[in-house]
This record gives sequence, C-alpha cells and structure tokens, in this order.
Amino acid sequence: MSNFTISPSPHVHGGDSIEKNMYGVLIALVPTFIFSIVFFGLGAILVTLTSVVACLVFEYVIQKYLMKQRPTIWDGSAIITGVLLAFNLPSSLPLWIVVIGALVAIGIGKMSFGGLGNNIFNPALVGRVFLLISFPVQMTTWPIPNGFATADAVTGATPLALVKEAVKNGQAVGDALSSAGFSTGNLILGNMGGSLGEVTAIGLLLGFAYMLIRKIISWHIPVAIFATVIVFSGILNLADPAQFAGPVFHLFTGGLMLGAIFMATDYVTSPMTHKGMLIYGVGIGLLTVIIRVFGAYPEGMSFAILIMNGFTPLINRYCKPRRF
Repeated sequence: MSNFTISPSPHVHGGDSIEKNMYGVLIALVPTFIFSIVFFGLGAILVTLTSVVACLVFEYVIQKYLMKQRPTIWDGSAIITGVLLAFNLPSSLPLWIVVIGALVAIGIGKMSFGGLGNNIFNPALVGRVFLLISFPVQMTTWPIPNGFATADAVTGATPLALVKEAVKNGQAVGDALSSAGFSTGNLILGNMGGSLGEVTAIGLLLGFAYMLIRKIISWHIPVAIFATVIVFSGILNLADPAQFAGPVFHLFTGGLMLGAIFMATDYVTSPMTHKGMLIYGVGIGLLTVIIRVFGAYPEGMSFAILIMNGFTPLINRYCKPRRF
C-alpha cells in the first residue's frame, strides 16, 4: 500500500520544483530591475546586490550554524527575498540599513518560523516594514529618477505622499498632481520618485504576463486586488473627486502592482484555493485603499498584505475543497 506524504506549503504540480518556480519569478523580475537601473542608476544596482548577498549570507549562517541544517540558499527563495526587499527600498538608502533589513527579513520573517514553507508572513515585507518604522526619514527620502546622475540628485515626494499632503492642506487632488507634473504617462512609465521596483508599471506587467504564461502563478490574487482597488477608489472618487484620487492613480502609484503581482502571490503566505485567493485579494485591495486614503501612511500595500497573511490560515480553513 502506498504512503502519502503530507507537507506544508508551497505545493507545486508534478513536473515543477521549488527551484524551477523560484528562478521563474526571478526571470519575471528582470524587466523591473532593468527599468530601476535606467531610472536610478548605480544606486539601484548597489541596493539590490547588497540585499541579495546579505540575504544569502544570513540564511546560510542561520541554517548551518544555528539550526544545524543543510543550507538551501540556492533554491532561489533567499535571492527572491533579497530582490523583493531591495525593490521596496529607495535607491539612496545607506547600505548598512539594507543589511539590517535583510537580517530582519531572513532571520525574523523566514527562519524564525522554520524556513521556507513555514513562515506566516512575507519575509521581504517584514524587513521593509521594520525599516520603515525604525528608519522613517531614510525610508521616505526618494531620489528623483535621473539615471546614473541620481547619486547626487535632489529628492522629491512620491505621488501618494503628494496627494496625502494636498488633501491635508485642503487642495484638490487634480491640481496638486498637475502642479507637480505627474501625468498618467509618467505614472505608467515610472518617471516619479519611489522605491526601486514600484515605479514602472510596464516592467511589472511584463513580469506578470510571463508568470501567467509559465503558470508560475494564477490570475486570481492580482486581478482580485486590481478590481477591488478600481471599484473602491472609483466609488470614493465619484463621491468627491477633489479629495479622492481616481482608480488609474491608485493602480499605477506606490507598491500596488509590485505587491499584487510578486508578493501577495507568494506560495507560502497566500491561500491555496482559488476561492480563498479571491477573498484574500479583495481584502488586500480594500485595506490598501483604506490605509492610503484614511490612514497616517501614504502607502498601504505592505501593511495590507501582512494583515491578510495573518488571515491566510483562516481562509484556508473555511475554503477547503471537498474531500475525495
């Protein structure tokens, strides 16, 4: 009689492997990385390289010397954590702060739960939120995109921060964006301040298409997030267009696309069923708009994903497929 082996997520179809899917995600991140270099120059390279190397080193040391396990740093998961952490950081962030973020992401966000397949929260976002709370000034200093001249560049506000400040001062959202030179074209191309991986919608959508074609992820979570943000922000905009930005603005600003495509779809921390994925995506979309519009922070994607990560076990419990 055959024995069935039951293991924690991620679960993959036959013919796939963790390494194959992880490196597939890394390929999908290449267009965004190229755009980040175009916009932010050497800073993008240094922050990303530092983050990836630090994540690999910390995971190796923790597995080999603290957990007494065989290191598995080449399965791709630590590299993805490093890249995604970097993509959530400004290109001007001091490298020692990047190393601290990598330590928190790997040491607390991943390995403290037992490593790949056991972590409750997305490790890259754990590192990012820790840095945001611990180093708020450095984490909200955004160089204006200027290629390899960005090293000595001036800084500017992100569109989300600009809108937040405009509403606070009683200024109309549209007037604030127009005076700052933010057009829909700029938002789509990524010609604005922000984290490395959040500024270019084109690069992120190319990665999304690649992962859908390769069946690395399904459409359910990203589409549920996008649809919820469009509907909710659209209702608010119709109610008061002077105070609430429209759906296009929310879709193409901040970390919405980066989070929806690459972090909310994390195998380990997202629901397993399609129904659960839709519920999870709707929750992230609602929380993101609520935090952006009514919260203290201009951006809410990271917090929304982490909050819904905490609900994933409940969603899995109540969205179980029928037993055979």
